[in-house]
Amino acid sequence: MTTLDTARLPGTLITVDGPGGVGKSTTVARVVELLTATGATVHGTTQPSRTPLGELIRHGTDIYRGLALAHLCAGDRHHQLADEILPALADGAIVVSDRYVPASLVLQGLDGLDADTVWTINHGVYRPDLAVILNADPQVIARRLHHRGAHSRFERADDSSTRESLGYHHAVDYLTERGWPVVTIDTTTAHPDRTAEHIIDLVRSAHARTTNATDRTAQENLTCP
Repeated sequence: MTTLDTARLPGTLITVDGPGGVGKSTTVARVVELLTATGATVHGTTQPSRTPLGELIRHGTDIYRGLALAHLCAGDRHHQLADEILPALADGAIVVSDRYVPASLVLQGLDGLDADTVWTINHGVYRPDLAVILNADPQVIARRLHHRGAHSRFERADDSSTRESLGYHHAVDYLTERGWPVVTIDTTTAHPDRTAEHIIDLVRSAHARTTNATDRTAQENLTCP
């Protein structure tokens, strides 16, 4: 799968994925809050999106499965990129997404699809500047999930936490082999605020790399005959 790296945008895309109950939404909200407090232009978002298609996916996991669900998720992702994420990146914003391609690799994998099929369906997506994977001891995740409640059929199975946690370990290896900048954070004993602060440090480094790369490209364009 090729990504849209031929035209990297001035903004910074940060994605946060992990098993249900690992603390993604709480952490992403805190990251957005902390970044906004620094005066940065920040755009928080989620996948599936909040569009009608995204809501169909979010509430339709008992209806749609396998390839059908995989294509719905990829279509929603491509639409969200074109309509929301890429314009924000073009304006120089830091975009923080709660879920991205890693979630599809894992959840569609639980539906029996192999990683290469999911990768192909998501052909052309924009590679994040930092892909954070939150993970934890499956027993800890299961307890958190029990208190929070399941959000989809993927989280209702007795062994869902173990299978998702293992799936994200595999996704890290798969994406790293394909050049994605992946960082795993263990949240087994970490407070969401500490996890968010860790991510902020990583975001600063990723944003600096993005800014430097954009400046170099602009300088090269100025010096071209």
